[in-house]
Amino acid sequence: MVTRRIGVLEDSYLSRGRPLGEARLLFEIGPEGAALGALRSTLGLDSGYLSRMLRSLEAQGLVSVDKLDGDARSRHATLTDKGLEEHAAYDALSDDLAGSILQPLSENARNRLVAAMAEVERLLVAAAAVTIGEEDANSAEAQQCMGLYVDELAARFEEGFDTSKGNSVRGSEFVRPHGAFLIARLDGSAIGCGAVRMLDATTAEIKRMWVAPSARGLGVAGRMLHELEAIARELGAQTVYLDTNRALKEAQSLYRRDGYEEIAPYNDNPFADHWYSKRL
Repeated sequence: MVTRRIGVLEDSYLSRGRPLGEARLLFEIGPEGAALGALRSTLGLDSGYLSRMLRSLEAQGLVSVDKLDGDARSRHATLTDKGLEEHAAYDALSDDLAGSILQPLSENARNRLVAAMAEVERLLVAAAAVTIGEEDANSAEAQQCMGLYVDELAARFEEGFDTSKGNSVRGSEFVRPHGAFLIARLDGSAIGCGAVRMLDATTAEIKRMWVAPSARGLGVAGRMLHELEAIARELGAQTVYLDTNRALKEAQSLYRRDGYEEIAPYNDNPFADHWYSKRL
């Protein structure tokens, strides 16, 4: 119903003489132009399919593909004057289409539709675009995540946060068979991290759980927690521990929701107010 209503099944999308794929590519190139590598990444296109569409748009006089100055390997697509006119036409027709969908609805129904579309988009992003995998805890992106993690804790904790105090953790502790370090990515960009280390032969500890504010609400923290628990099991752990500060209410809610029980302190971390454990 949706594909029919918005016209993507037609071979002439918005009656401009070309299918949706070419129209979308024209839109993504935009008035500023775009590198072919960026277009492949943004649209998730095979390089051969992208090349065929670009040749078609070039043959229509809409696009010019040239090598960037100083880099013979990189190519950049820009819209011609005719291409800019087509871009503007698609923009106007898209607005008209959106208006025709919203016009028959009441204000309340319009708000519900837009909110539902936003929710579907966020859930699809969480399901398809977010990946979580083991990476080197000493890599540049891991260290960047850790830096943002420390900055946020320093801002949120009443007493601030100083990594030189409390439990000292080395990156080598997050390498199998001693532990592991995870990075969550959204379309390839790092948006979160988490780690697990073995305290003894049957006990693991989860550390450094952080998700970028822009990615919260996608379920990333819960997925990362489950991944870390699975790794702990693989490493032989029967119980997993973690601690958190009183300022991190959302973390406390996540742990309790996932079956963690509050326990007496198992370490002397000066920034911890709550300690939890869970049988795996």
